[in-house]
Amino acid sequence: MTTPRKEQIKQQQSGYYHCVSRTVRRNFLCGYDEATNCDYEYRRQWIVDRISLLSNVFSVEVCAYTVMSNHYHIVLHIDYEASLTWDAEEVVRRWWQIYPPKMLQEETSDDIIAFHLDRLAADEEKVQLWRDRLADLSWFMRCLNESISRRANKEDDCKGHFWEARFKSQVLLDKAALVTCMAYVDLNPIRAKMADTPETSDYTSIQVRIEQSKPLQKQQDESKTINNKQNINFMPFASSQQAVLHRRLPDSGMVCLPIQQDDYFKLVDWTGRKIKEGKRGAIPRDLAPILQRLEVKETQWVDGVQHYGRRFHRVVGLLRNMLDETVKQGRCWLKGQRVAKLLYQ
Repeated sequence: MTTPRKEQIKQQQSGYYHCVSRTVRRNFLCGYDEATNCDYEYRRQWIVDRISLLSNVFSVEVCAYTVMSNHYHIVLHIDYEASLTWDAEEVVRRWWQIYPPKMLQEETSDDIIAFHLDRLAADEEKVQLWRDRLADLSWFMRCLNESISRRANKEDDCKGHFWEARFKSQVLLDKAALVTCMAYVDLNPIRAKMADTPETSDYTSIQVRIEQSKPLQKQQDESKTINNKQNINFMPFASSQQAVLHRRLPDSGMVCLPIQQDDYFKLVDWTGRKIKEGKRGAIPRDLAPILQRLEVKETQWVDGVQHYGRRFHRVVGLLRNMLDETVKQGRCWLKGQRVAKLLYQ
């Protein structure tokens, strides 16, 4: 039986989530479809563009994403506290970016727009409704999937579902679960043998982050080779310049990703090579302390990332945190507790 969304996602509360959406019947509707002999590769860019827009409108930060040929993964941080800092006018302007009224689509004077803006900003009930939606995971996924579905159906001149009925979601309870999930998402193209290295993995957050980490001149020289570079609202790495200016979240205790940029790049690169070679190998000395700080068992890291999708279900985290979540949800057991005990310290 499917778990009700309200039991998975805590409303009006910040949190970290891993979401997956698949196309109907798992057809390659975002890649080369052998059944119809059509190439829909360009639709992967549609999804990246939409993620870029929504990440700067909603009160969310993108931790990682990967767009494949028949599904996509995205790891998000819902920042409900940040939405409470917006005034009424900003809430309305943000909502208009997703659902623009007709007056914005037509030639309308600035005075008329300002009048309607003031009128809507004075409606406290509607502003609160939109504020809650702009910090809601389900609404983020709805605005992402619905837009792509409508655009694809219009192009194909057809009706019906483009995505499966529900997107799948996982709650990430702690920093160990977050980094494990991010590595799993970023390495999807390598596991699928669509790329050899993280920097050549198209339509992934790891490729964009590596590109953004390069000096500005080198970015400009290589910009033509990166087809998915977007102004996405990424959650910053620890010790980065963005993290210094980043707001602190009392609930999570994290102001940024719980790992430094270079450490994450090294970890993902080494893990990708081991997955590609099919050999476990010993954890290098410079990577071992990183995993220890995350409370991850070194001997289980590669196996945990490679088979993450099959071993975890609705909730991911250290065993003690999963047990606490089990009690909060009023359950006797959550799938993945045995794996958490093996993977995390």
